[in-house]
Formats: sequence, structure tokens, C-alpha cells
Amino acid sequence: MIHHILDHRYELVEHIGGGGMADVYRAHDQLLDRNVAVKILHAQFANDEEFIEKFRREAQGAAKLSHPNIVNIYDVGQENSRHYIVMEYVAGETLKERIQREGHLSIEESLRITREIAEGLEHAHANNLVHCDIKPHNILVTDANRVKVADFGIARAITSSTMTYSGTVVGSVHYFSPEQAKGSAISPKSDVYSLGVVLYEMLTGSLPFTGETPVGIALKHLQEEAPSVRKLNPEIPPIVEAIVLNAMEKNPENRFSSTEMIRDIQQAERSLLRGGQKLAAAVEDPFATQVLPRVGASDDVGYSSRRLSAQRKSAGNGEKKSKKFILGLAVILLLGFFTGAFLAYGEFWSTTTVVVPDVVGKTADVAKKALEDKNLRVKIAEAYDAAVPEGKVVSQTPEAGSTVKEQRLVTIYVSKGGEAIEMPDLRGISKASAEDKLKKLGLKLGKIEEEFSDDPAGNVIAQDPRTGSQIAKGQTVNIVVSKGKKTKQTLVPDFTGSTIGSVENQLKSLNLRVGTVTEVESTKAAGTILSQTPVGGSETDEGSSIAFTVAKQEKSAEKNTAKNSAKTTGKEIDKNTKQDDVQKDTH
Repeated sequence: MIHHILDHRYELVEHIGGGGMADVYRAHDQLLDRNVAVKILHAQFANDEEFIEKFRREAQGAAKLSHPNIVNIYDVGQENSRHYIVMEYVAGETLKERIQREGHLSIEESLRITREIAEGLEHAHANNLVHCDIKPHNILVTDANRVKVADFGIARAITSSTMTYSGTVVGSVHYFSPEQAKGSAISPKSDVYSLGVVLYEMLTGSLPFTGETPVGIALKHLQEEAPSVRKLNPEIPPIVEAIVLNAMEKNPENRFSSTEMIRDIQQAERSLLRGGQKLAAAVEDPFATQVLPRVGASDDVGYSSRRLSAQRKSAGNGEKKSKKFILGLAVILLLGFFTGAFLAYGEFWSTTTVVVPDVVGKTADVAKKALEDKNLRVKIAEAYDAAVPEGKVVSQTPEAGSTVKEQRLVTIYVSKGGEAIEMPDLRGISKASAEDKLKKLGLKLGKIEEEFSDDPAGNVIAQDPRTGSQIAKGQTVNIVVSKGKKTKQTLVPDFTGSTIGSVENQLKSLNLRVGTVTEVESTKAAGTILSQTPVGGSETDEGSSIAFTVAKQEKSAEKNTAKNSAKTTGKEIDKNTKQDDVQKDTH
């Protein structure tokens, strides 16, 4: 597809992404002389008239949107069986790539990005368009740090036609709403739930629900509460957790609208800017590990905007507390410090010390017992590590061999296996580009096979695991690389002894050509073929050239010299003959 020109206008320059429904290319609009992004639907949907009609209708509806936080759609078209959308080309990266690179984002940055996404969604919702597939993969972050929502239209068309295909829900199971999981009617609040999951991932670096199968994850969206973001990151203020809880409310009636979400994020941003993030958290919740209770559905599950306002008011009153209160708070903090020191570092007044045993590589139960046998306390945490089997210890703190006081807290990190990520589409890009893409995602390039195909030589034409499947970080990915088109072979005759001029027609009939002709001195007649490459009896590609070595032809200068020499010799012979005759007559 690279360098193919769609409808005599859009030249496909580079494959930049794709998924289960379409491939995306960077292209050059030859009419307007600008870079664009072209999304081409996979061929499997070409014959589904209902899908194509909804795809066109929704894409055309999305093209009517005009907002700085939405990727503009320029054109919708069809070339033969290829259906495509032409969009604004955004130089930068996806939000997913940024989260994977940084682990998690700052609270301020997470709120800003969420607000900009919500502002784009608010514009779409006002125009009766629901995105239905909000996820970090569909959020683009420009080089100027501007956020743009992509894939409007096609996601809506897919959701509308879901049951037409494999009989299962098509979508991003880690991010879709409970009503999407059930197959119920969607609404703009379905986008808000997905945005809440995106905010959760930005704040913590992890997804609220994971599992072995898509069905298992979907059930968690329906039945389970997400782990508290403040448990995963205690620095997150209650006011921010409240936004996450409200956005991810399972009942759409108790969930934010996009407009309400924007308003509450703006209030949170002003609160953090005015009081400082840490101050707001300390005033509202002196005990950082305290779990915030959830509120019943009758009270707008989570924190409503009124609760957020009350929090800000409480923070403002906290700044005006008397010195007596501040002194008391300082005493509490000091007591908490010494209590924490005891809990973390053991009985610091004790003279008894122990050497921390090495438990790396052991199962969690065995490691815990080994540490407790040394009179140490144990905290178990989880970590992704593809190199360590699930359930075994990846690392420990303090390290093995450290001398510590008894009752010291030792944290062991137990492997959850490789972190599950979505397998990218490598087809259409070079082997080097595929290896670089896998490396950035924490994957390894495995077995490389080569096959003939119509794709350009060196490009990936197949992969295992397949695109869109769940794969663990650290896992190897096998690919098949194109060897280019397979050419027909032809048997090369033996032309030695023939003249170079007599073989041209025969070569033409075999779809071969005369290649380099080298002349050498020979006793053979000029132009006689002395040798050839490839040799007679071997096979070569049709259309290739045959190189010949032929007997050297005499040069014209040499011929003239020979003639002159012959004439001179003849004259000398005649002269001598005449002189002999004179001498005979004299005698």
C-alpha cells in the first residue's frame, strides 16, 4: 500500500498504526499539498452494506465537528473495495504511549488532559454524537502538548453494528462502560465512564480492572468497585478521587455529564492552585491512608459538585485555624512520625539485630515464613515482571544481607507476570521499525521468517500473536517478512560457439536480455561467444540479463597497417625481380 495513491489524490507515505477495524497511514494530499492521516477499513468489512452505510453516516457526522480538542475529518471516500477517512495529521504521540513511558502522570497534568478530552466530548455530545471508544490509544498529544480526541465516527459505527459481526461486543473492554458491557443503550455518559477509566490510569499508571479474558474484565465493570486511586497513590487529594468515583459510577443516572465533569475538574484545579496539592490533602484528610467511604446511589454516588465545594470551603477554613490547633496538629504529626519509624524500622531501642534473608525467587508464602522466622514483619506488594513466574518474589526491601533491628518491616514484591498490553499491528512496516516498536512496548522480537508476497521486500506481512490480542510485557513476537514478489525461473541455454548477433532473438523469446559483453583476444572468429554468465543449463529469473565473453574483433587501424605492409612487400619483390633481369641481360 505504501506509495499507492488513493483516488489520484492521497499518496500513502507511511503506515503509522491500526487495529482490528482499520489501518492508518500518513499520506500526502497532492491537491492541497499537506500531510493528512488516512484510515482504511479492513477488507473484511467491504461487503457489509449495513456497516458501510453507518460508517459513512457517522463519519460524515463527525466531519461536521469543529473543536481544537478533536481531530478534524477532511474527507470520506471509496476506491474500489477500499473505504477510507481522511483526517488531520497530528504529529506527536498517543496518550497510551506517554503513560507507558512515564509510568503515571502528575495530578495537575492528568486533570488538564482529562478536562481537554471532556471539552472535546462536550462539543460532540452537543451535536448528538457519542464517541463510544474513549481510551488512551485514541487520544493524541501534539508536540505542543495539545490534546486531541481521534476516531470519532468509526467507533460509533462499530458499536451500532456490533451484533452483526461475531455476536460479541466489539470494543476496548478495559475502558468501556457497564452499559456497553451489557449491550444496553449507550448515551453521552458512556463516554464519561470511559474517560473516568482514562483518568484513573493517568493518575495511577494501572487499569482499574484486569483479567484473563475480555468476558472476565467486562463482568468486573458490571459487578466490582475499582480499587481506590488513593490507595495506589496516596498523594492524590480526595477532591480528585471524587471526580474519578463520579465518572466511573456504574449507574449512568448518577454519573457526570461531560459538562458537569469539566466544571468539577476546573474547581479541583483552582483548589490545587490556591491551596497547593499537599495542603489540600492534609487539611481534608490528616491520615493519608484513610479510605474514603462511598455514598449511596440516592446521594449521587461518589462526591457531587456540592461535596467538592464543601471540601474547598473546609480547606479555606483550615487555613484560618488558630495557632493552638496548628501546634496540636504538629504534635500529632510528630507522634505519627515516631510511630511510623517504629513500624518501618523495628524496635529502634532494641539491641537485637538480624540479617535479612534472601527471599528473591521464592513463593510469597515461603518468603513470608522465612522473614517471620527471623522476627521480621512482612508487607506484600505486587509488581509486573515477565522474567519472574507469577507468585514468586521479584525483589525485596531492605535487600538480602542487610543488618536491621528485629521487627523491621520488609517489603517483598511478588510477580504478577508480564503486564498485559494490547498487541500492536506490525503489518506494513519494515523489520527494523517493527523491532523498535516492540522494544518501546517492552516486547521482544522472536522468530523471523521470510515469504514471497506482493508487499515490498523487507516489510512485515504477518505476526504472532495477532493484532489486538492481549500479550504480556517481555513476551516474544514472531514475524513474517516479505521477500518481494516471486519471479518465474527460466532455463538458460548454452550459447558458447554462437555469435553474439545471433542470440538476441532467442534471448527475447525466453524473456531474457543481453547483458555485459566483454571482448578478449582469441583465435576464434570475431564475435564468437566464448563463455556466458549464468552458464548454460542453470536457471535464472525471467527478465534478467546474460553476460557474454566474445572473441575480439580486429580494429580498422590494424587492418590498414596490414594492407600497407603487404603493398610495400610486393613493391620490393617487383623491384628486386627487375634488378635480377637487368643483371641477366648484361651477362
